[in-house]
Amino acid sequence: MSLSPDDEIHSREDLVAFVSALHQEYLRDGSEWENQTLDAFLEGLVGWLHGSAGWYRNFGKELPAAGDWTYFARALQAARNYE
Repeated sequence: MSLSPDDEIHSREDLVAFVSALHQEYLRDGSEWENQTLDAFLEGLVGWLHGSAGWYRNFGKELPAAGDWTYFARALQAARNYE
């Protein structure tokens, strides 16, 4: 499951579908994820959230001030590999 920088999540339902697909990806290919344990995944999530302004800047986007569904989906995706 991958979100490109221009993809958007517009609703709670979109987010549910995204997280469900991410879970299915983990069940299929979780051994390929850098952060394979819940502990490592959550550590990656926290790290990405702290550094997310840089991710947005790198893609010419503004970090949503109040967050949004897409922001959370990107955070979950990034937690797979973010250190």
